[in-house]
Amino acid sequence: MIVLPDIDREKLSADFDFYLIWSTLLLMGLGLVMVYSASIAIAESEYGESGSYYYLIRHSIYLFIGLSIGFLAFHFPMRAWRTYCPHLILIGIVLLILVLLPGIGREINGSQRWISLGIVNFQPSELMKLLMVIYAADYVVRKTAYLDSWYKGVLPILVMIALVGFLLLREPDYGAFVVVTAIAIAIMFMGGMSLKLFAWVAGLLIVSLSLLIITVGYRSSRIDGFLDPWADPYGKGYQLSHALIAFGRGEWLGVGLGGSVEKLFYLPEAHTDFMFSVLAEELGFVGVAAVMAMFACIVIRAFIIGRVAAMLENYFSALVAQGIGVWLGFQAFINMGVNMGILPTKGLTLPLMSFGGSSIVVTCIALAVLLRVDWENRQKIKGLSV
Repeated sequence: MIVLPDIDREKLSADFDFYLIWSTLLLMGLGLVMVYSASIAIAESEYGESGSYYYLIRHSIYLFIGLSIGFLAFHFPMRAWRTYCPHLILIGIVLLILVLLPGIGREINGSQRWISLGIVNFQPSELMKLLMVIYAADYVVRKTAYLDSWYKGVLPILVMIALVGFLLLREPDYGAFVVVTAIAIAIMFMGGMSLKLFAWVAGLLIVSLSLLIITVGYRSSRIDGFLDPWADPYGKGYQLSHALIAFGRGEWLGVGLGGSVEKLFYLPEAHTDFMFSVLAEELGFVGVAAVMAMFACIVIRAFIIGRVAAMLENYFSALVAQGIGVWLGFQAFINMGVNMGILPTKGLTLPLMSFGGSSIVVTCIALAVLLRVDWENRQKIKGLSV
């Protein structure tokens, strides 16, 4: 058996991290309840009174598919993910190209982000988040000796980020571009990039992302609406002003499950991007704090799992685990920040909770990979092969 310092061996005697599993299942369960609550009005308006369960049924199916594919993904060893990493990132890029082609990509609300699969739509940008975690982790492990070199270490992955970013911005999906970029740079930093070089790269990306906001009209108008939503509550500040009203109505304990007023066609995208506001209105501060605590638990467990993998010298697995933690934590922070008015409005779902098939399925796969890293850690500590 392998002896490691600073590790609670009693907790590692089990085969799985139940803190991670229960936090995930609780978020999924609460998300299912809140999607139903937030979508009843819109479902009835679209499909009649008998169709009030439409989004609940579809979300339940997405969860079942996500858990099923996640179960299969768990059985792929981490060495297989690394072996097929070049093929996976290539598939992701091809899908991002296909979604832009007329007749293949489907446009919804002015954005061409989906590929129609018959009864459902698939969003390649969601898959790219997971693929970037795997690609960046593999890249850092291969290029460890060059992480302090601009030309040999940093420039090649910046070229990949630029390629992926160009395709995402063509859809356009600025939110996914920000998340993918953050994932890659965070993994580079955790993998050993010097603080000085990290500061230069981060500064360059912040300037670039800022220019993308300033030079595009609808993005800059979102900034105006964010800075003072009450200046134009029926225009630029409409979504944010109603989200803030929902938070205000929720107070400490909420108005009660199902009692939201804002979901009754006042708050756009109430069951997707702004579901957190409906949750705040119905469950209050207590519900908001509980959701934050569960996401914090997932992120903390991801970093602990990555730390154990690094101590076992499984550096690829370590970076994948921590990269997944960065991704889910960062995206949850953005969604919550947008809903609470501390960040400009951006169309990113709340992982595991918001309505959206691609997001649910890919997040389930990511968490299955995280559980696989943890399982392999535990097997190796027990002296077993994986």
